[in-house]
Amino acid sequence: MADMLTDRVAVVTGAGRGIGRGVALGLAAQGAKVVVNDYGVNTDGSAPSSGPAFDVVEEIKAAGGDAVANSDSVSTWDGGANIVDTAVRHFGRIDILVTCAGILRDRMIFNMSEEEFDSVLAVHLKGTFNCLRHAAPFMREQRFGRIITFSSGSGLFGNPGQANYGSAKAAISGLTKVAARDLGRYGVTVNSICPVAATRMTLTPEVMRAREIRKQQGIIREERALNQLENLKPEDVAPMVAFLASDYAANVNGQFFLCAGQSISLISLPRAMKTIYKAGRWTLDELDELVPLTLAEGLVNPAPPRA
Repeated sequence: MADMLTDRVAVVTGAGRGIGRGVALGLAAQGAKVVVNDYGVNTDGSAPSSGPAFDVVEEIKAAGGDAVANSDSVSTWDGGANIVDTAVRHFGRIDILVTCAGILRDRMIFNMSEEEFDSVLAVHLKGTFNCLRHAAPFMREQRFGRIITFSSGSGLFGNPGQANYGSAKAAISGLTKVAARDLGRYGVTVNSICPVAATRMTLTPEVMRAREIRKQQGIIREERALNQLENLKPEDVAPMVAFLASDYAANVNGQFFLCAGQSISLISLPRAMKTIYKAGRWTLDELDELVPLTLAEGLVNPAPPRA
């Protein structure tokens, strides 16, 4: 089935390298016309270059597809507008938006600067909002749209040294849930991918160490594919993105999928696990007695004090 997205127009941000590139190629292989957006920066957001976006466009065209490059930064309101407008100007509409763009500025919380925090949120969270906000009116008007955002295990579970990145990815989860409710009635779905793949942003010592800690705590033991991160290809994420972008996923909305190589998992939405109740306000003595035996029973400290 190589034509499930024929006549659809897709925008993929951060599509010059890594997962974004794989997604852009995957959507084009299914017949979509693609706006390949990439600001072309290093993983920390420095040294922008338009080269990567144009390289991917050439790959798509060489394979018989149709694509156009855009090198605007997602982090600005005008950049987000121009990215979406590029699709409308060149292809007449926008049907699919995939927000892969991101940077890293890892630092332990006690060393992180305001600029390091703000810059990561500007690309990930504000960048996702900017593009989503400008795409939404077109999709609402045409009563069709597929928006796929990108969250992360750092936002779900927490990685040491990633207060900025984890905050942004957790916030994207909230943005996704709200946008799904705002746009669902107009035939527009908004879902999120939590990818696990070997890219410039994941093969860092900090991320590898965080994964090892989560494995030791049993958080990711069930995903066998996570054991060897270096074997997980960025292109492995593209098929699930293409499915969510298709007509087959019309009733999938506000959901989160962990994609790791051959493993694809539906992530449960937050819910109450345990509840204690009494008539009237709790006293500290009552909580001291009951919480360790009920709400806190079996909880594991993710970062216990060193002996």
